[in-house]
Amino acid sequence: MYSEKVMDHFSNPRNVGEIENASGVGTVGNAKCGDIMRMYLDIDENQVIRDCKFKTFGCGAAVATSSMATEMVIGKTVQEALEVTNVAVMEALDGLPPVKVHCSLLAEEAIHAALWDYAEKNHIKIEGLKKPKNDINDEEPAED
Repeated sequence: MYSEKVMDHFSNPRNVGEIENASGVGTVGNAKCGDIMRMYLDIDENQVIRDCKFKTFGCGAAVATSSMATEMVIGKTVQEALEVTNVAVMEALDGLPPVKVHCSLLAEEAIHAALWDYAEKNHIKIEGLKKPKNDINDEEPAED
């Protein structure tokens, strides 16, 4: 059912934890399944992500997608991180069962939420970044 990579990232998640004084923090959830994902970014003066950590409350696929997403954005610029999609996360994990695709959407949205927080804190606009959702099932963006 799950690929070896999914099982590896679930059993041995990378970059678990928090970043004190993070450049950006984003929290998203999925009310239908109860998953909650929080992503922390440490971004340098050149807009390169030095570190990324996560805390996830959810199923194995949610933990695995969080773990893989952190690995995919570390060392990337803010603009490159914005281009990490749920499809890219799923491909990096060698796929997810159809009923777990929402976990990869959470990972993508958590990155975007953390980037949004970073942009707000620094009074900048990140080209192509839209206001994130609190719940990936909502059609409306998050409240301020």
